Amino acid sequence: MVVYGTVAVGGAQFMYFSAVQHMEVAPAILIEYTAPAVVVVFLWVRHGQRPGRLTVLGAGIAALGLVLVLDLLSGADLSVPGVLWALGAMIGCATYFVVSSDGDNGLPPLVLAWAGLLVATAGLAVLGLLGVLSMRASTDATSYAGLEVAWWVPLLTLGLVTAAVSYVTGIAAARRLGSRLASFVALLEVLASVGWAWLLLDQLPGAAQLVGGLLILAGVVAVKAGESSVSDHEADAARLPA
Repeated sequence: MVVYGTVAVGGAQFMYFSAVQHMEVAPAILIEYTAPAVVVVFLWVRHGQRPGRLTVLGAGIAALGLVLVLDLLSGADLSVPGVLWALGAMIGCATYFVVSSDGDNGLPPLVLAWAGLLVATAGLAVLGLLGVLSMRASTDATSYAGLEVAWWVPLLTLGLVTAAVSYVTGIAAARRLGSRLASFVALLEVLASVGWAWLLLDQLPGAAQLVGGLLILAGVVAVKAGESSVSDHEADAARLPA
């Protein structure tokens, strides 16, 4: 629970938002979402789960899709501090999938999410008290796509939808899909962010971004197919006489 809250929840968020202070959002997200590749390597080194050819192919297709969705082909300025912060967020993201998929720890998804958010809150509060993390509040109205809403609307949305619901369902999904497949399915979060930016901020995605979204879906399908073929091969090997 401490590792999950410190690294996967609080650490990942703190490092990502620190990254976007030094670089554009698109490259920061792309660097953070190289986490699935880290998960694949971790499972290979730690548990001997060697990825199949389809899994590697799916990873490449999904990575290309991310490049298109984030519109990086037009060029983006990178900074060393920003890249380092984003790499830290990537480690936190990878830790999230590995810890979330562990169904043998006896913790229900709701308990793990609650404990993780509680530990993350305490950790971020300490960073605030130390002056490492700037904290300030405002009760000004917020505007989304020309519509003004009260300050508490985005606060409740962030707390309930993007935090509580997302972490609980994410843990439950990771335990059913496994850390490797769950980390690739989570690439759809980037695609979803494009849709919400279109809806709330009037940022219409271009044709290249739509093609990138299709490539992400194709990559996830390839990863799933690769996992199935590896599982079938292992099952056949287990049936062979010693």
